[in-house]
Amino acid sequence: MSASPSALRPLPRPGVLAIEAYVPGKSAAPGVAKIHKLSSNETPLGPSALAVEALQAEAGTLALYPDGTSARLREAIGARYGLDPARIVCGAGSDELLTLLALAFVGPGDEGIFSEHGFLVYRIAILTAGGTPVVAPETDLTADVDAILAAVTPRTRIVYLANPNNPTGTYLPFDEVRRLHAGLPGNVLLVLDGAYAEYVRANDYSAGLELALEAGNVVMTRTFSKIHGLAAQRIGWMVGPEPVVDALNRIRGPFNLSAGAIAAGAAAIADDAHVAAAVAHNDEWLAWLTREVEALGLTVTPSVGNFLLVHFSDTPGRTAAEADAHLTRAGVIVRRVTAYGLPDALRVTVGSAESNRAFVAALTDFLRGAGA
Repeated sequence: MSASPSALRPLPRPGVLAIEAYVPGKSAAPGVAKIHKLSSNETPLGPSALAVEALQAEAGTLALYPDGTSARLREAIGARYGLDPARIVCGAGSDELLTLLALAFVGPGDEGIFSEHGFLVYRIAILTAGGTPVVAPETDLTADVDAILAAVTPRTRIVYLANPNNPTGTYLPFDEVRRLHAGLPGNVLLVLDGAYAEYVRANDYSAGLELALEAGNVVMTRTFSKIHGLAAQRIGWMVGPEPVVDALNRIRGPFNLSAGAIAAGAAAIADDAHVAAAVAHNDEWLAWLTREVEALGLTVTPSVGNFLLVHFSDTPGRTAAEADAHLTRAGVIVRRVTAYGLPDALRVTVGSAESNRAFVAALTDFLRGAGA
């Protein structure tokens, strides 16, 4: 006997309810007057003044649809990196592009691979597309090329690699990225997520632009949310082979970037001085924070990003959860990374000088017993 029409209800397709919704870092500490938000890897320098001016200039066009091709922004990115704008796709943050890539190339029965402590959006994107997530173990909190290649099967369609990785701050030298690509079948898309690329100073690092231009199965994604300070505008971009670009342009929203985002992004990408200032600030304070935290007896995973991963013990009174609670009471907001499989660690953004000092002071107080 079939169910009555009144008993029927819409059901999401298989896999959707397996998705654990992405939970951003917290941003509030109730009852605390002064907040130091170090939970979302935002730049303490804020956006370029040129980007702010460009955004404000769009205020009179709010009734008009934006350019659906984001041509102004793609041309600005192309000019900055010497790229053909036709090879660029812009998205509402790189998150949208990461998801669109899965939707375009992964389906039911297909698999997508990412590393053990990789960005949570990769798993969400693969499940959203109806695919099966496959996790490759890491070595020393760093993506392991051999482990990723060992996870490849005839069903693999996409491999995501965050380089540098969030939340660990570790990276793969470009020779290793090339080795990964060489070991993948030609029908597997390699996605190089370079959200933190601008911060890296290692001589053996590359975000992968050249590989995305020369290979038929590699794309590189970037974001304006970090070093450019435009997280609120949701701007990301991708460069890759023409067939991949064509596929994404067929399925992305027709007006997926606002006019303000297009204008602000185009101005920001051309402001080299602002980026240089952000890099200099990060170089100074990332090193300072690492030294100060290690001097307190805690382990810090070496980071090339604008954040660091601090490890705690499982001793009652000295755990990551208790440290987080103590820091929050002190008005210092950091990121729990339990969802990344790192329950004994906290991720801390490089903030302003004031915020960095506030974090070290509150952490010192915790370790001295105030948080026990």
